[in-house]
Amino acid sequence: MSLAHLLVRHAGHAADRPAILHGDAVHATYAQWAARSAGLARQFRDAGLVPGDRVLLFMRNHPRYLEVMWGAWWAGLVVVPVNAKLHAREVEWIIDNAGARWGFVTSDIAPDALAGLERQVDIESPEADALLGAVPDPMAIPVTERALHDTAWLFYTSGTTGRPKGVMITHRNLMTMGLTYFVDVDAVSPEDAIVYAAPMSHGAGLYAVPHLMAGARHVVPASGGVEPAELFALGKAIGPLSTFAAPTIVKRLVDHAEQMGLSPEDAARSFKTIVYGGAPMYVADIQRALRVMGPRFVQIYGQGETPMVATALSRRHLADSAHPRYLDRIASVGIAQTPVQVRVTDEDGRDLPIGEIGEVLVKGDSVMSGYWRNEAATAAAIRDGWLFTGDVGCLDADGFLTLKDRSKDLIISGGSNIYPREVEEVLLTCPGVAEAAVVGAPDPEWGEVVVAFVVPAGGAQVTEAMLDQHCLEQIARFKRPKRYLLVEQLPKNNYGKVLKTELRARLT
Repeated sequence: MSLAHLLVRHAGHAADRPAILHGDAVHATYAQWAARSAGLARQFRDAGLVPGDRVLLFMRNHPRYLEVMWGAWWAGLVVVPVNAKLHAREVEWIIDNAGARWGFVTSDIAPDALAGLERQVDIESPEADALLGAVPDPMAIPVTERALHDTAWLFYTSGTTGRPKGVMITHRNLMTMGLTYFVDVDAVSPEDAIVYAAPMSHGAGLYAVPHLMAGARHVVPASGGVEPAELFALGKAIGPLSTFAAPTIVKRLVDHAEQMGLSPEDAARSFKTIVYGGAPMYVADIQRALRVMGPRFVQIYGQGETPMVATALSRRHLADSAHPRYLDRIASVGIAQTPVQVRVTDEDGRDLPIGEIGEVLVKGDSVMSGYWRNEAATAAAIRDGWLFTGDVGCLDADGFLTLKDRSKDLIISGGSNIYPREVEEVLLTCPGVAEAAVVGAPDPEWGEVVVAFVVPAGGAQVTEAMLDQHCLEQIARFKRPKRYLLVEQLPKNNYGKVLKTELRARLT
């Protein structure tokens, strides 16, 4: 069963219903969406792409993102979504590793040709217009059937080695995620509207699946991103919005509501549901959000390896302020979502007693099939069907999971994962640098920011400006350090390992 059948279903019985909006203007009805995606699927087949081939999406948020995604699935292809903030060199590594044949881009983030693609299409070009030309009868173009265990979404997430790993997410994984949304996150009706303000290459884009299942509207704001005034106005114009947001985005929305003197009732006219996740949400911040905007928040915890599905902290739990353990609960990430089991274990995979801290494990139909072309990493991450998340937390007697840390060195800045080793490897290629260590420092806006401790080689003249320019030439801007601290030496243990705990302590 292909995810493309979700679109076929609604194109049949709700053909004229608005499906994709750009701002408050209808970009496509369900019939038009299906006709364009089916037309693109035919073009893929005519060009020689075969089921299982990979198609890269290196785009800012755009109404055509959904048309290309479902066109690829209609043709039995695999979508490779790429963070629009990545450097071209990083994207080219993904292209090579994934073996992507075609790529769809927006010219503002990919003005030049990306090495390794057979064909690169600017989504706003006449070429794209021709590829997405609607066919008169989309049902005359059969969906290429795929097994539920076939890969649909190949998502690249940084690994501890500094090289990204391709997470193979199957049709079953995404079907499970979509159906779980209605049980554990929120009810959805055809009158609802999900707005894609956060990147569609990540969790926000995945929530297209449940909203397509329900026949709801899919909205890309005119700005393509997070502009609080625009989003509040858009919700009032077309009906209350649902969205997925990192805590940094939630903070911006709450700041705007407070600055404008909006009441929770005013906020309800613009937003139905705000699902937050992807980074820690501090208790004080969610309390303020509830006070300013009212009961429209739900928290989810998941990973690229179990997309959007591990635990959920429901609207009901967030509203139950009379509960004796309320503060503990809103500091947690909630209880296991319906299709998965969650455990906390020691390093040998043995269950720990209630309240003890260990590694979080997840098992269920949302868990990836493995890492692309990386059997060793797959074997390390999935053991006896359990995903070893690398996250650290504890369970209480009621099943609420509280995360104590992410994976050992992971930095989460603005909802984006940054692995220090990747940045360290770049710094070590800068002339004059002998050693480098990267850690995260708490930040009120971004959650964490990247800080680099750099040891210059003997006699070398190294400046912050040199280091910053070098990073900008090698990695995505959002990964580069926000601070560079030049030091004579790095603290190390007897085995020569850098003591990052000590480095973090220097920043407090």
